[in-house]
Amino acid sequence: MPIIGAMQRAADPPGFGVTVAALALGQVLSWAVLFYAFTAFVLPMQAELGWDKPTLMGAFTLGLAVNGATTYAVGVAIDRGHARAAMAGGALLAGLGCIAWSRIDAPWQLYACWAVLGAAMSATLYEPAFMVVTKRFPARFKDGITRLTLVGGFASTLCYPALAWLIGRFGWRGALLAMGLVMALLVAPLHAWVLRGAASVPPSAAGDGAGDTTLRDALRHRAFWLLTASFALYAFVTAAFWAHVVPAFAAKGLGEAAATAVLVWFGPAQVAGRFVHALLGRNVPLRALGVVVLLAIPAALVLFALGRTVPVLIAFALLFGVANGLVTIVRGALVPETFGRAHIGRISGAMAAVAMVARAAAPWSAALVLLAIGGYRELMLLLAAVGVVAVLAFGLAGSSRAAAARLDGSGRIG
Repeated sequence: MPIIGAMQRAADPPGFGVTVAALALGQVLSWAVLFYAFTAFVLPMQAELGWDKPTLMGAFTLGLAVNGATTYAVGVAIDRGHARAAMAGGALLAGLGCIAWSRIDAPWQLYACWAVLGAAMSATLYEPAFMVVTKRFPARFKDGITRLTLVGGFASTLCYPALAWLIGRFGWRGALLAMGLVMALLVAPLHAWVLRGAASVPPSAAGDGAGDTTLRDALRHRAFWLLTASFALYAFVTAAFWAHVVPAFAAKGLGEAAATAVLVWFGPAQVAGRFVHALLGRNVPLRALGVVVLLAIPAALVLFALGRTVPVLIAFALLFGVANGLVTIVRGALVPETFGRAHIGRISGAMAAVAMVARAAAPWSAALVLLAIGGYRELMLLLAAVGVVAVLAFGLAGSSRAAAARLDGSGRIG
């Protein structure tokens, strides 16, 4: 009997702290491999293979497009209780994709790899992790999202120095092989272990009045579309920036060492902003916070566009990092707060799918715009203008939801 009891306890899903800690580690590694790393491989691949930037950026664009196309399906799977298969399978797919990428010698092969990696993104990055925490721990989901993003903020900080060392020591192909092994042999088993069993708390236990809001209900209101537009424009801006950041530093006459010295501040700034929010910002309305941090994104891009010295660019990294880190919390917590948790997979997946399409178009579109306008300073200023439009859409979404609440008399969308 003691043996049977021990076996049953081993099969039970882990508690809140263990689940969030394991998912947070997975987020650090998944973001580093699947999102931040790409820009570090652009120049080494271009030097060896001789392909132009639009060709290279097109592969990343395809990956982001596949991410958008598969995000809703992942949300449905999580709503139906298949979070373990989705997130463990996504990490394994990421590992295989990176290993295949390390062997490419033709553009079509790079594009095929990024189609696989795009599908892996939708099952491993913040969106599925937020959905899992929201469903498994409905009474603590905001705390869980904050903790996930606190740790996940170190992804960029760890990524660039680690890749600089790996590429310098083993070449870009060896670095990709190492990334693939980490995803397949560490992250995939970690997800499979921590997501075993059913949710520890059923969604209905939260007593959420908005818990029965369906995707069809949400689609009837302007708030859904305005929030979706805001997050999509934000995704476009940040994806375009990260895809071009290393060449943009080179255009300023700053080498890899200077770029690394600036970019390493991004992660600590994200974490610092999230940490301050965790300590002092719990009573700050999400919508007010969202307006402030979304406005900081274009302000930071203007600073980057005009700055040419390392101290000024570090100031950019700090502002951009704090804002980017808090936007993630706003997006992760505002969607279930607005639309409820019962159908969070479908609703969040639908919103994220649109954002991912915008993100997918960003690297390649920015490369084409760059050919037309001829300079990274102009590109960054244009991205800043797009960021201002995102702020306007977000602000209008707040007014739209208030009007909808007055119309149905419930204070709830739907």
